Amino acid sequence: MKNFFSKLCLLLLISPLSYAKQEPIKFGALTWESGQFTTALLQTIIEKGYGYPTQEVSGAGIALENALIQNDIQIIGEVWAGRSDVMQKAITDGQVKVIGDTLKGGATQGWYIPRYVQEQYPQLKHARDLAKFSSLFTDPNDPLHARFLNCPTGWTCEVFNSHLLHNFGLDQQFNNVQPGTGAALDSEISSYYEQKKPILFYYWQPAGLMAKYDFVPLEFPEHDATCWWSELLKIDSNADCLSGFPVSKLAIGVSEKFTQDYPELVKFFEKIQLEPKELNQQILEMIEYHRTREEQAVIFLQKNVKKWETWVTPKVAEQLKSSLIPQTSKEFFPEWSVQIPFNQWLKSFVQNHGDLFRQVSLYFQQYLLNPVGHFFAQIPAWLFIGVISLVVWHATRKWYFTLLSALGLFLIGAFGLWFEAMQTVSLMLVSIGLTVIVGIPLGILLARYSKIYRIILPLLDIMQTMPSFVYLIPVLMLFGIGEVPAVFACMIYAIVPLIRLTVLGIQQIDQELIETGKAFGSSRWQMLKWITLPLAKPQIMAGINQTVMMSLAMVVLASMIGASGLGQIILQAIQTLNVGQGLQAGSAIVVLAIIVDRVTQGYGGKK
Repeated sequence: MKNFFSKLCLLLLISPLSYAKQEPIKFGALTWESGQFTTALLQTIIEKGYGYPTQEVSGAGIALENALIQNDIQIIGEVWAGRSDVMQKAITDGQVKVIGDTLKGGATQGWYIPRYVQEQYPQLKHARDLAKFSSLFTDPNDPLHARFLNCPTGWTCEVFNSHLLHNFGLDQQFNNVQPGTGAALDSEISSYYEQKKPILFYYWQPAGLMAKYDFVPLEFPEHDATCWWSELLKIDSNADCLSGFPVSKLAIGVSEKFTQDYPELVKFFEKIQLEPKELNQQILEMIEYHRTREEQAVIFLQKNVKKWETWVTPKVAEQLKSSLIPQTSKEFFPEWSVQIPFNQWLKSFVQNHGDLFRQVSLYFQQYLLNPVGHFFAQIPAWLFIGVISLVVWHATRKWYFTLLSALGLFLIGAFGLWFEAMQTVSLMLVSIGLTVIVGIPLGILLARYSKIYRIILPLLDIMQTMPSFVYLIPVLMLFGIGEVPAVFACMIYAIVPLIRLTVLGIQQIDQELIETGKAFGSSRWQMLKWITLPLAKPQIMAGINQTVMMSLAMVVLASMIGASGLGQIILQAIQTLNVGQGLQAGSAIVVLAIIVDRVTQGYGGKK
């Protein structure tokens, strides 16, 4: 009996171990579309074909590379040539292996024009030819110059594109325009392409936009590795050398231990390869149809059986085929969407009326934004600080806050951010001025006609609760990148509290005072000037205060669509992970926000 219980205890101890779950193969979670799709494709084949569980681990680029070296993750699904020093040393030391060639011909980059432009001007083939055709690519915000759309702010390509523009002798004819983000760059390219207008821009592939539209790369000199790596990538380089763009081989990075534990997967990795058009199309479909990368990977495998059969063994292929049979299930919710009809409507609207909005944008830029920006750029820093200090003291009557405000403005200059701060101030003042000009009269009108106010109240609710990023999309398509769409986005986002508080302030006025004014024979203008506005002033000033703060926040976000100023510095810091730079620019915005907040509160509280 004793022997029986001993065997039973031993069995209970061993059983959990025999049924222990296999450790998953860990992938690094990549943030760019081609890396996401490739990773999902590898995971799907490994899970459904080979039967191994997988897991994704998030982290920044360097963090994932270190994790791969230590075998904390086993696979990085897409590794580009020109790797970091950390990765290159690990490869040399044998801690990491780079396997396969996942993109035929490698990843490419360059300067592009639409094919319809090249067909119309067949002589425009080489980057050197741009000097003769600069008049085609007019900058909508500066018609005297052409425009070159550089890559998103903070990317390495921003540096070598700027050097190439200078070394080709094009920087006098072309404005070097940073679009802010990749989404803003895509939107500007799409807007011009839909209107069949000439546009010159930097781009890369694999990318979904390359499958959506037909672009032609301009020719460049042969790639010169010494010129490229030693000169064109240096921010402070003065060399005048020229070089074509390097082609980057894409491969799969694995840890050394992984190659020992999973030799069959290593053989699979050595065979996998995608065509550039295929990968571009998968990225486009993933974006256009809002599919997850896993969904897109399954769809690709279902449609390209003959292709991936050559990557794996027959046994794995059969297992994978059986797991890819579509599963039909009835969902509770119907599939409704407004995005496709809305996008089609916006596309048609831009095609038919885009010229009108671009003309409006040009007038705003030339006759409002440029003069205001020039005015603030020319004001001596000491004079600006002195005037603002007087305004702060007059509004708050607090000498210590006045000194702190002056010190804060001085520190902005000491950080080397004075010019960017003036750009932000000018853009903010234009936005606030237009918002006040529209918002207060509209609030007065809606307070008078309360039934109309109740009807449009849901619209105001939507405008106030809608995420601020959403406003950047339509104005970007209509007005293009730069300060003008930022102004309109600020107005839409910040006008609601001003309207609401103006209506509230007027509605809270004692009706006896209104009746008294009418009894003395006051006209509507006299009632507004001497009774309504003075009594509603605290609420209206509170609305202006909220509008100012929201405008400042939106101006910073507008850097994502190419608006200049402190927001662009912060965006660059985010892209390059420069914490110190972001802290300085963020502190400058805090200083401006506090000064504006206290001044508007001070004037709002005065009788």
